[in-house]
Amino acid sequence: MTCRRLILLGCAAALVGCGSPRTETKDTASYDTATVLEVIDGDTVRLSIADREETARLIGIDTPETKHPTKPVECFGPQAAAFLAGLLPAGTTVRVERDSEARDSYRRLLLYVFVGTPRGERFVNLEIVARGYATPLSIEPNVRYQSHFVQASFDAERNGRGLWSSCR
Repeated sequence: MTCRRLILLGCAAALVGCGSPRTETKDTASYDTATVLEVIDGDTVRLSIADREETARLIGIDTPETKHPTKPVECFGPQAAAFLAGLLPAGTTVRVERDSEARDSYRRLLLYVFVGTPRGERFVNLEIVARGYATPLSIEPNVRYQSHFVQASFDAERNGRGLWSSCR
């Protein structure tokens, strides 16, 4: 990730609220919990949710590619996928939140994912960015936690965590 892209993301953060008004539809109703079936890559998981199997894309983040049909494996992609698999092993129960749009153009659910631990709940999307496994990816209108992701990314870069020290 280049500094230029981060600057653009920072500028995008300043524009939050300038887009279309949010609307709720039947497909954007929030689910409370889901069960992890498998981790596909660093920002995509397969879940059992409301008695259905769904592929879910973690909102607000972008990890390096590992399974793209036309792109090579990118620097730190395997590490990002392994990190997410460690956070969300198969069988893990997670709390999920939706934002304004329920699905992306590939029909994947768009979700914020939270996992409980004995010490409290962890915000998976944010943790991936904070540890340097992902960069922010803000696509309106799903920008509820955008400023948190941008701040965590700046901190990870400043401290050379994850891809910031490995992928220059």
